[in-house]
Amino acid sequence: MNRPGKRFPRRHRTRDLPSPERPRRTTPLFATPRETTVKVETATDDKFGCPPSERDIATHLRFGIVNLDKPAGPTSHEVSSWVKNILGAEKAGHGGTLDPAVTGVLPVALDDATKAVQALLPSGKEYIALMRLHGDVKPGLLQKTIDEFKGEILQKPPVRSAVRRRVRKRTIYYMHLLEFKGREVLLQVGCEAGTYIRKLCHDMGTALMSGAHMAELRRTRAGPFVEGESQVTLHDLLDAYVFWKEDGREDLLRKAVLPVEHAVGNLPKITILDSAVSAVAHGAPLALPGVATLESNIEVKDLVAIMSLKGELVAIGKATMDSDRMAQGRKGVCASIDRVFIPRGVYPKMWHRTPS
Repeated sequence: MNRPGKRFPRRHRTRDLPSPERPRRTTPLFATPRETTVKVETATDDKFGCPPSERDIATHLRFGIVNLDKPAGPTSHEVSSWVKNILGAEKAGHGGTLDPAVTGVLPVALDDATKAVQALLPSGKEYIALMRLHGDVKPGLLQKTIDEFKGEILQKPPVRSAVRRRVRKRTIYYMHLLEFKGREVLLQVGCEAGTYIRKLCHDMGTALMSGAHMAELRRTRAGPFVEGESQVTLHDLLDAYVFWKEDGREDLLRKAVLPVEHAVGNLPKITILDSAVSAVAHGAPLALPGVATLESNIEVKDLVAIMSLKGELVAIGKATMDSDRMAQGRKGVCASIDRVFIPRGVYPKMWHRTPS
């Protein structure tokens, strides 16, 4: 029993207790069906802003993101730095670290687009993994074990990892057996961000009582970025940049560097009126009178992409209402603002401060 005045041990302090968890997604964001609700029928003024495809090349690069095919060998940080140097950017950031030996999809954001990397965090990932068994396993037992590892699992990060080694929950959205020959198993895995496929293979080997390890791994999807869709290598990127600098050709560079709007392809979207853009650009929360359209299946605290009528990414925020309340309501704040992308002054100020 504690003496009077003695503080409770740290493990018993109320402020250290975990907050209640939100229900975990059973499907990845890229597979979530969405429908659009129109609240206001309106048109946009061509005098302000411009569609992403019509930005000048300098602005396109400043708000650009590359769907890079990472090679085996370098770290994700090194590859991100090479992209920055090739394109002459001031800064670059990648969405989802890959181990040096892993290849595949690595989104690399440039300059002002680096603020959109957070949009990739809740997005699902997809991998093709080669798992090597340490003993003979019957096909039926292998398939049964694969099915058992679908859904919510408990996983402790491996010794060689960049995060704290404690047991945490992760979701395996799907896992397909592509090929099974001898002791080699080819898997397609769709999973929550932060899942370690190397540890998944080890745990499956333990469940099979044969042992197993991950022999090879390639990421084929990171949210809206998919293998084979506008994906480029470092050599492709360098060639496109040289063609622009030396021959004035922009087409190859525009194909290699995607607009920042691509990064929020999986987020639910709220489109706002021209009159609301300036207020949001100054960091004001989004109120329902400024909403033109919204997508379905938005839950409170979900990340949302706030778009202009021209398709520009205005901001990324968090929903303070679900989509049903947004669609039916007329007043109130429907989203707080986390990151603003559109510069102030692009759209005119159409709001006034309330006198105190």
